[in-house]
Amino acid sequence: MANWKIDESHSEIGFKVKHLMITNVSGYFTRFTGTIQTESDDFRDARISFEAAADSIDTQNKQRDEHLRNGEFFDATNHPKISFVSKRVKKIDDEKYKLLGELTIKGETHPIELDVLHGGVTVDPYGQTKAGFALKGRLHRADYGLRWNATTEAGGIVLSDEVKLNMEIQLVKE
Repeated sequence: MANWKIDESHSEIGFKVKHLMITNVSGYFTRFTGTIQTESDDFRDARISFEAAADSIDTQNKQRDEHLRNGEFFDATNHPKISFVSKRVKKIDDEKYKLLGELTIKGETHPIELDVLHGGVTVDPYGQTKAGFALKGRLHRADYGLRWNATTEAGGIVLSDEVKLNMEIQLVKE
């Protein structure tokens, strides 16, 4: 049994959402933890548990971040954690996997499927074994109670319902 944890200083939990349907606004969660347990060398049987602090959202705009933390979006005071628990890992080939699990945001839990690219395993200059992964996925924010929106003068919507997830994860073997 191998135990791994996310190396926060070498990982990114990011997302993009369409604004005015013409550009993407990017953001990140800056505080998160995760543990992975696996019996295999190739992570095909990995059990993954992850949490991000909802109030650690950062979109490079203080006013927008405050809006995202409040009740119209994440309601971080009442729902401080965003969590993910894996249900199944499907190995497609040596680099590609599908990760199926349950994502909980603002008290709402739904299944989610993530595309995973395994970047490999190496030993860093300090003798620590590291593993790298890039994950991508999509969710509909309304499923999680993140329903705030507005319309433009022309009748268009301000924010798309679809959110693209983009994560770079470096694990360290414990």
